[in-house]
This record gives sequence, C-alpha cells and structure tokens, in this order.
Amino acid sequence: MIQLNRRRALGLIGAAAATGLAAPAVAQNRKIVVGALRFTSHAGSFVALERGYFAEAGLDVELKFFQAAQPMAVAIASGDVDYAVTAISGGLVSLADKGAIKVIGGALSEEPGIDGQKILASDAAFKAGLTSAKQLGGRTFGMTSAGSSFHYMGSKVAAAEGVQMSFKPLQKVGAIIGALKSGQIDAWVIVPHIAKPLAGSGAVHVIGNISDYLPRYQVTTVFTSAKNAAGERDKTKGFLAAFGKGVHDYNAAMIDKAGGEAGVNAMVDLIHKYVYEDQPREKAAPSIINGTMRLNENAALNVASVRDQLEWFQAEGLVDAKITLDTLLDTSYVETFEA
Repeated sequence: MIQLNRRRALGLIGAAAATGLAAPAVAQNRKIVVGALRFTSHAGSFVALERGYFAEAGLDVELKFFQAAQPMAVAIASGDVDYAVTAISGGLVSLADKGAIKVIGGALSEEPGIDGQKILASDAAFKAGLTSAKQLGGRTFGMTSAGSSFHYMGSKVAAAEGVQMSFKPLQKVGAIIGALKSGQIDAWVIVPHIAKPLAGSGAVHVIGNISDYLPRYQVTTVFTSAKNAAGERDKTKGFLAAFGKGVHDYNAAMIDKAGGEAGVNAMVDLIHKYVYEDQPREKAAPSIINGTMRLNENAALNVASVRDQLEWFQAEGLVDAKITLDTLLDTSYVETFEA
C-alpha cells in the first residue's frame, strides 16, 4: 500500500482532483444498487451510506448482499447491481472479456505490518500434523468456486511451498466454514474478522498468513458495468468520491486511531449494523476490531497485483490467454500504482 507523508498526501489530493475523485455535481437522488459482502472489508460502502456521503453525491443507495464474489460479478453484468466491491475472480475476468464489466478502483489490500488474511487448518488436520503451510501437500483446501480468490490464494501458497493439494468448491463462505469445522476439508484462508473467532473457538487453527506469500495483494477491487464506466462518468465519479470518504473515515478510526477509543467504538457501532448484526454488540466488537485491514485511500489500484492475478487465471486455463489488463481495467478514475 502507498505510504503517505505530507508530500504524498498533497500529491494524492492533486491526483484526486485530476481524476475527478472530487464529487461532481450530479442529479439528486439517483437510485443505485451497491453489492457487498457482510465483511469489515466492505466498510467503505457502509460508512459512506451511514454518514450521508452517498446522499451528498446525489446517490440514493440500496445495499444488496451476496455470499460470494462470482454472483456479484454476474449481477453487475446483468444490471441488477450498479457498483460493487469484491475480489477478482475468473468469472469477473471473463465477463470483462465479454465487454460487460470494468474494474475501476482498489479496496482491501494486504499490507506489511497490518494483520491480514489467515491460513487455517481444521482441528482434525492440525492434530494430524498440518501445523504450517509447508504441510499442505496432499490436503484438501476449501474455496467457493474454481477461479475464486480462495483458489488463487491457495494455489499461490502451494506453489511457494512446492506442494500439491486438491481444491473443494463449496459455493458459499458459510458452507466452507461448516466443512472446515467438521473436518470435511483440511484448510482454507479468510479475512481476520472471520479467521480469529474460528481459531479462538478451538475448532480450527491459524497456520500462516497470506501476507507472507502475497505481501501487497490487492484483495478486493471496486467494479462496475462497462456501460457505467464509459457512459455514466459523473455518477461513477460521485460513487467513488463518496466511497473514498467512507474508506478514509474507516482507516482513520480503525488503523490510525485518529479518534482514539471513542472513534474506534463509534466505527464498530456503525459496522455492527452490517457485520455480525445477528450477534450482541459485545460479542461482535472483538471480531470487527480483529478484522481491521487497510482499505486503499481514494480507491487507488495496485495494478501489479491485478496483473499477477490475471496471469494466474490465464496460466490455469480459467480465462482466455489473450485477455489484457486494458480489457479488465478502466484506470481513468483513480490513481494506479505498482507494488
């Protein structure tokens, strides 16, 4: 992630102005649907909605929740959802190749020094010797579907450790959690607000960190339809400006601790409306705090990480080998960087 100092911050302000991240004048109360998962990593959207940033941009936002990345990409392509934040998947890349989708910004990132996604082992596998990622050979790794971010991360870990393992598609995060706890799969990787409570229960064990293998991984991106990206520029700029304000508030409260304990508590209260909303606040709060990871300021996009993901999809035969970054990305809205 970009490290900010005063000079860098001034540069980002200039970049935001140059790319139109300052909210443009848009028609009031334009109805849009924003796709999300009930993860802390989607806090930019939650904060922008709760604190009125979308409304200030003239956008009347409805959040639509999903349980995996691929269905969200399909919803963008069909027009059921206008904007979304999720991991790049093979399905998303293929829809971009069909001219249906464009990635327009970055969201969640792995960053050295900030606790990130955890590699987990089931209790049964752990007791049988799976105590680090080096022992993943011959094991079964959970994923939502082929070409998902879980598939990508698991493959990258296995390649780095020089081992082979099998992947089991289970479609939904909840199904993966159930399979891991019951020992039907041996391993998985997930964001810390889910990983740490699971490990704390004793049903699973943390055996590694994704940041050790993908230290600058662009975990999630902001994307929209190609139609919106090309033909609805004011609306798209308005969305990104509001989303960026939500991201800034989240980072300031949860990572930089700018508001102290009171700021953290206020942010936890806000996020709890969407994450672990079925649990009492006192039970949900530690998980929400444990899930804190940096979101990209101004939705800046790590193109190097996206390139690596695209090349992996192509090497695995999951997407057409002729697809280029330009097919997938519209970099006209935000700052891009290579890290």
